[in-house]
Amino acid sequence: MEYRRLGRSGLTISEIAYGNWLTHGGQVEEDAAQACVRAALDAGITTFDTADVYAGTRAESVLGRALAGQRREGLEIFTKVYWPTGPGPNDRGLGRKHVSESCDASLRRLQTDHIDLYQAHRYDATVPLEETMTAFADLVRAGKVLYVGVSEWRADEIAAGAALARELGIQLISNQPQYSMLWRVIEDEVVPTSEREGVSQIVWSPLAQGVLTGKYLPGEQPPAGSRATDPEAGRFIRRFMTDDVLSRVQDLRPVADDLGLSMAQLAVAWVLRNENVAAAIIGATRPEQVHDNVKAAGVRLEDDVMARIDEVLGEVVERDPEKTARG
Repeated sequence: MEYRRLGRSGLTISEIAYGNWLTHGGQVEEDAAQACVRAALDAGITTFDTADVYAGTRAESVLGRALAGQRREGLEIFTKVYWPTGPGPNDRGLGRKHVSESCDASLRRLQTDHIDLYQAHRYDATVPLEETMTAFADLVRAGKVLYVGVSEWRADEIAAGAALARELGIQLISNQPQYSMLWRVIEDEVVPTSEREGVSQIVWSPLAQGVLTGKYLPGEQPPAGSRATDPEAGRFIRRFMTDDVLSRVQDLRPVADDLGLSMAQLAVAWVLRNENVAAAIIGATRPEQVHDNVKAAGVRLEDDVMARIDEVLGEVVERDPEKTARG
C-alpha cells in the first residue's frame, strides 16, 4: 500500500480506501463483510468510508463492529450526512439540527469517539451554507470531527465552502465524486477548483460499478449474482450497460494484459494517475476482490498507456460537468 496526503492538510490516508456503500448491511452477510474488512486491513488499507444512510444506517454499525479492537490511531474513519435517516422533516439535509444529531448517531454506530473526516453527502440548497459550515466547525471544535469534506459538490460550491471554512478557522479538505475511465465529469471544473482550494478527491466507483472489470459482455445477460442483477444496486449501473460501452471495455483487455494487470487493477491505477485524487474507494463482496484491487497501489501508468485508453474508449466517456450528481 502507498499513502497520500488529503488536501492541504496533515492527514495521510491509504491511496486505496475501503467503502461499504452497497455491501455491508445489504448485499452481503455480516460474516462476509467482516472477512472483507480483515482483508483490507491485511493489505495495508487504513482508510474506511461509509455513510449514515447506507443500508438504512446498518452499514455504519457493521463497519463499527468489524473495526472493533483495532488500534484507533491507525485508522481513518470517514462518514457522511445529508440523506434521510428517519421519517421526520429534520432527519435529512444539512441544517444544524440534523448535522449535529446525525454525527452523534454515527459515532455510536461506528463505536468511536471521533470521525476523521465528516462529509456533506450532497449540497443542500435549502439551507444557508453558513449554517452548514458553522455546524461542521462546531463539531471540529468539540473534538467529534477532525476534518470536513463534501461529496458530489460542483466547483462553485466547493469554492464557497472552502472560503467559509477558512473564515471559521477549519479546513475543507476533500470532495467525494464519482470518477472512472468512463465518468470524467470532474476534470474540467471540479479538479482545477479543488487544486486551488487545497481540496483532494476521494473517488467512488473507480470500476464504474464493476463494468470496468470486464465481467459484463456485450449482447449477453449479466452473470447471476452480479451487481447488475441486484434490484437496488443495479439502478446505478444501467447507464454503462450498453453494447457500445461494454464492447469498448473489452477492447481494454489487451492494454491490461500488456501491463500484467487485471482489468480492475488497470481501472484503479487510472484514477490514481490524477494527482488531485488522494484515494480510490473500492467495495467488495469477497476478500479476493480486495486482494486483487489493492495490487493497483503504486502502479504508475505512462502517458502512452493513458493515450491508448482514451483511443479505445473514444466517445463513450462522459465528461459533461452538468452530470455531477445532485441531491
